[in-house]
Amino acid sequence: MSANAEKKLRQGFTTGACATAATKAALTALITKEEQLEATISLPVGIFSTFVMEECRIEESRVVAGTIKDAGDDPDATHQALIRSEVFWHGEEGIVLDGGIGVGRVTKEGLPVPVGEAAINPVPKQMIMETAREVLRQFRITKGIKIVISVPDGEEIAKKTLNGRLGILGGISILGTRGTVFPFSTSAYKASIVSAINVAKSCGCDHVVITTGGRSEKYAMLQYPSLPEEAFIEMGDFVGFTLKQCKRAGMRKVSTVGMMGKFSKFAQGVMMVHSKSAPVDFNFLADVALSAGVEDGLAEQIRGANTASQVGDMVADHHSFFEKLCESCCLSGLQEVKGGITIETSLYSMKGSLLGRAELDGK
Repeated sequence: MSANAEKKLRQGFTTGACATAATKAALTALITKEEQLEATISLPVGIFSTFVMEECRIEESRVVAGTIKDAGDDPDATHQALIRSEVFWHGEEGIVLDGGIGVGRVTKEGLPVPVGEAAINPVPKQMIMETAREVLRQFRITKGIKIVISVPDGEEIAKKTLNGRLGILGGISILGTRGTVFPFSTSAYKASIVSAINVAKSCGCDHVVITTGGRSEKYAMLQYPSLPEEAFIEMGDFVGFTLKQCKRAGMRKVSTVGMMGKFSKFAQGVMMVHSKSAPVDFNFLADVALSAGVEDGLAEQIRGANTASQVGDMVADHHSFFEKLCESCCLSGLQEVKGGITIETSLYSMKGSLLGRAELDGK
């Protein structure tokens, strides 16, 4: 194997992890009146990580701490951004969390954050709140606090993202379900996919299951309990590349497992399904819905939707929509690899419900 293939990808950290660490440093400094140069936090992936503070400014009733986001080898728009947390005493008991300069506000339905609130996603919000509670318990503090997360360059950074299209205005989102960022578009990631396919082949697999991430892989393993662990391959956003490599390796069947956001793009023929690769085509989804028998009024609502997940909620009672979307994924995949294999697609909800399934034989 070449040196490039052997090179391990350097993981980075999410904006949510950085905001959590900055909050811990700021709150600890507010209580102790001692400058905090670093903060160690627990990440959702089950590891502890220490973040160096770029700043820690202590005033009488408030502290501002900030850390520079390191995205690792991921070409992320927020790489090297200053993620700042301001913590101050609040009149009432409890913890209030909000967004400040450079953190967007949600203006459209269909996102995991209610309209009007700062774009701090549920997992980062939980991380920040739980970490703050731990610090308050540690120092036996019962007074209330307010936390304001800000990103000084956030409004400018947001111009490089799809936030505006999604109705997140004024800055970036505070994101992350793992705490760490795994690089999505490097040659090393592709090399790891090829290696995984080769391992599956060497173990005698002629049927592999390719997933977009850890959650979809968990659902896939429940769906295919008879397959060995080697048959499950995380392809990330590289749908087309992975399908071609599976065909090259002589796989008889490839099962693709994912969720509405990325697989809506897969269905419309987009083979690199990262959030920056291409927008979801809501006209395409409306046409799929019409072919599944939904009424014209609902199809028009789909054309004006904000996210693919929102479309999934709109058509929750139309099982045939999800079957049609899975068929489109299979067809797009077969067109990409020019046939020669069987492609199966399963579509899941975020909570693990099987929404639809289809299979096409391209031989």
